[in-house]
Amino acid sequence: MNVREEILKLSDERNAAFMVPLVPGVPADTILGARMPRLRGLARALCGTAEAGEFMHELPHAYFDENNLHALLIGRLRDYDAVLEELDRFLPHVDNWATCDALRPAAVKKRLADFERVVDGYLVSDSPYIQRFGIEMLMCYYLDSAFDQGQPARVAAVRSGHYYVRMMQAWYFATALAKRWDDSVGYIEQRRLEPWTHAKTIQKAIESYRVSEDRKIYLRTLK
Repeated sequence: MNVREEILKLSDERNAAFMVPLVPGVPADTILGARMPRLRGLARALCGTAEAGEFMHELPHAYFDENNLHALLIGRLRDYDAVLEELDRFLPHVDNWATCDALRPAAVKKRLADFERVVDGYLVSDSPYIQRFGIEMLMCYYLDSAFDQGQPARVAAVRSGHYYVRMMQAWYFATALAKRWDDSVGYIEQRRLEPWTHAKTIQKAIESYRVSEDRKIYLRTLK
């Protein structure tokens, strides 16, 4: 199986035209418009094959859709050390929020204490999308039993002028307000986030069905 040929078969011109304005900075001629459910199906078919291994070593990719497939393939790896190796290779090539957010490496859930130290390195990266990925990992995997008070403090400490980093910070704190209100509301009460991120966090929390109406009323007083 030729992986690029399989991705080209999934091209969708209408979806490509829809995606172009959603991923600023990604050249339009690199967006094929392959829909994520179909890429997930291709990732399932490729997982564990020699073709997948060869594809993942062919960096940088030519197409946005190839990067998305690569992210999905990392997510299907079962070995923790292999995931770290692949993340080290792939993350420097991530140049947009969509590919970044497609990276959900399930294998790290077996080693959350170890992975948290890796995430700390992501948070201080010079790459905005590596920073975004680090914050996203804390949001996805560390707001339940693996939570500790140092995590929101480290997210709040990230200082970036990059829109997609600040948006992920807001998403993190809005999710924390839904899942760990007592541990996170102080960051809003004390205005420990930058003004834009503070306002966006409140907006996203108010829009969330997981935050009670009483708490939404209170958050409005903190704008």
